[in-house]
Amino acid sequence: MNIDFLFETFRKNKDLTALVWNGEKITYQFFIDQTELWSEKFKEEGISAGKVVSLEGDFSPNCISLFLALIAKDCIIVPQSNTNRAGREIKDKLAQVENYIYCDENDHVTWQRADLVSNHQYYSKLKQIKKPGLVLFSSGTSGDPKAAVHDFSLLLEKFKVARRPFTTLNFLLFDHWGGLNTMLHTLSNAGTIVTAKNRSPDEIGKLIQEIEIQLLPATPTFLNLMLLSGIPKKYNLSSLEVITYGAEPMLQTTLKRLKAAFPNIKLQQTYGLIEVGVLRTKSKGDDSLWLKVGGEGYQTRVVEGILHIKTKSTILGYLNADTPMSKDGWFITGDAVEEDGEYLKILGRKSEMINVGGEKVFPTEIENIILTMNNVSDVVVYGEKNPIIGSLICAKVCLLEDEDQKDFSNRLKQLCLQKLDRFKVPVKVIITDKALFGVRFKKSRTL
Repeated sequence: MNIDFLFETFRKNKDLTALVWNGEKITYQFFIDQTELWSEKFKEEGISAGKVVSLEGDFSPNCISLFLALIAKDCIIVPQSNTNRAGREIKDKLAQVENYIYCDENDHVTWQRADLVSNHQYYSKLKQIKKPGLVLFSSGTSGDPKAAVHDFSLLLEKFKVARRPFTTLNFLLFDHWGGLNTMLHTLSNAGTIVTAKNRSPDEIGKLIQEIEIQLLPATPTFLNLMLLSGIPKKYNLSSLEVITYGAEPMLQTTLKRLKAAFPNIKLQQTYGLIEVGVLRTKSKGDDSLWLKVGGEGYQTRVVEGILHIKTKSTILGYLNADTPMSKDGWFITGDAVEEDGEYLKILGRKSEMINVGGEKVFPTEIENIILTMNNVSDVVVYGEKNPIIGSLICAKVCLLEDEDQKDFSNRLKQLCLQKLDRFKVPVKVIITDKALFGVRFKKSRTL
């Protein structure tokens, strides 16, 4: 069984707390027992090896145990978040879902069968080699989401290497590889997963204080929200030892504020993709965006400014797109980077780059400048097509307090002129009171 190593850890630590959910402590013995019970239920529901199963929920006791049971059964799992159903019908059709399992906010489980038989070539391969599968969807922040198919057994290999256990907040969502990676990493090392009723800054601050969470994985967007909400001063966060951030580029301005708010906490940048998993990283320093990327089973190289990765755990392919592979077998990430010896700096997705009259502009460079302005709480920079110069640079900005549109726009442009080349200065400035990020707490540039 592909997760025997996990259950060996569970049995050795059966009386320890594996999960804190709605204030309730769940032991590792629960997951041993419940996974066996679900295996019997699968027979009733017609769920067998190779079936494509959509599992909707969050990091609740039943949802986690169902996830483990589906891996053990060698099913092909399509994890879905119960907080966001946008585009679900399209995703379900694309994934050729045959069975549905729903875990609601109270962890009640319901079942549904679909009148469909999956027949994609990647699914056929998984059935042939008798391995579990995992289907993950990209966030679609810079275009339509892609459906990536994994041989799940290869992704699980990294969790066999023992690491230090932490009491960890499972912040990233259930349909996000970062969230699943956190869950599996914590369980494989007999740590404690802590789930949140909601992912508001106050709820997270309260949980850190009450349960003495040691590790907080989050996005730069959410960490900025925490700082703006005054969470470091409102709650006792002294138990925190490590804050990891990833899923989108961190702005140097935000990192500087984060370091000032948490001077004694290790700040670590992570790097991962739904196509290859999460790599080991080492930051140059807590206040540095430079990092080493790689670790066991991963090779990296940079070709024409774009990061390439080679690993056995690369996806079998996309269900709805060609896989960007080089002729010699490297996955082309699409992430633009700078190099400094062994260290890299992630500049952003090549697809997010703005072409202004032939000049390449990365939004994060401009956002970093704008975020230093007084009265600015958040900003997203994006390109708007223009028939003459290719694209116009636009900035949507959230303010802390009301300010005259014209005065603010002039102030922003003057600052950018002082710090940036003229072609990087936003032509259009929009003040908005709407959130500039999606349910995964990542900035959306398709505004």
